[in-house]
Amino acid sequence: MVESHEKANTDADPSKSEVQSEAVPAVEPHSTYSLFLGCVIPNRYPMIESSSRALFERLNIGIKEMEGASCCPAPGVFRSVDKALWLSLGARNIAIAEQNQANIVSLCNGCYGTLHEVNHEIKHDSELKSRINTILDKTGKEFQGSIEVKQIVEVLYYDYGIDNLKKLITNPLGLRIAVHYGCHLLKPSDLKPFPEDPDDPHFFDELVEITGSVSVDYQNKLMCCGAGGSLRTGNKPSSLQFTLEKLRNMRSAGVDCIITCCPFCQLQFDLGQLEVANELEPGEEPFKIPVIYISQLLGLSMGMSLEEMSMIKPDMKGISPFTSFDPVLEKLARENRLAPTGDDHHE
Repeated sequence: MVESHEKANTDADPSKSEVQSEAVPAVEPHSTYSLFLGCVIPNRYPMIESSSRALFERLNIGIKEMEGASCCPAPGVFRSVDKALWLSLGARNIAIAEQNQANIVSLCNGCYGTLHEVNHEIKHDSELKSRINTILDKTGKEFQGSIEVKQIVEVLYYDYGIDNLKKLITNPLGLRIAVHYGCHLLKPSDLKPFPEDPDDPHFFDELVEITGSVSVDYQNKLMCCGAGGSLRTGNKPSSLQFTLEKLRNMRSAGVDCIITCCPFCQLQFDLGQLEVANELEPGEEPFKIPVIYISQLLGLSMGMSLEEMSMIKPDMKGISPFTSFDPVLEKLARENRLAPTGDDHHE
């Protein structure tokens, strides 16, 4: 059982019932990053991209586009089948960011896992670097080893700084949240830069709790969502058993929503709540737990609107989110914790 984060939040008043009306504080310019989107975000969860771009703009974090970037490629499938291809494609993506002269920020744990590990392997093996650059030369690219690969939670918590983020919270949300770290954010732990115990991390929980919410402890918190390692594609029934167990544990803990930092985990919990319907026990209630990305949660707590956070779903079927945001939005509306629509709150 992971240490509980269910405690009084002293950074913001959880009883607050009105959005503060002060002008948005000025934010000093921060670092510029090469934004790596991967595949799942543009194809399945474009709201993750749009809300993250809006948050970066709010934080004065610069973004450079990675023109011509490809799939990362996926750490489970590609590395297992053809490691040379995995390394070459990953190195090509990194070379694009090197041309930008800006570290990569990934919004996906799987992309982060691949690009971070590819970067590490090639940087620390001169013979491998030479072989990879022979391949990349055919594409007009060269891996130099001049940048770092970072994940959005890492950028927000460590680079921007959690204390700096706290100063921008104007709208404490008062939610009970199930934080899902995801596997590739933390493992392999000997390569990842986080100083905390990978089996007892706190940084993502702390990032969530500056929003005036509580990160609720729940059983098997660090267990895989069920999507990774091609399990979702190769063995869907087994994949959904992971998801079902996690959803049951989250519901037993009495959470309002799930917070992720990975679109594939988001897909597994979001669409997965519909897919596990046939696996429920007789009389067991269907799951309706909203799944929200970290940039959306932070944006709402900074007084940004639902439009800016891309949390108003078009009247269309078959697109994400598959599990409605409504339960958590209705709670926030009842407690007057939502910013006005449009850009009025910035004036």
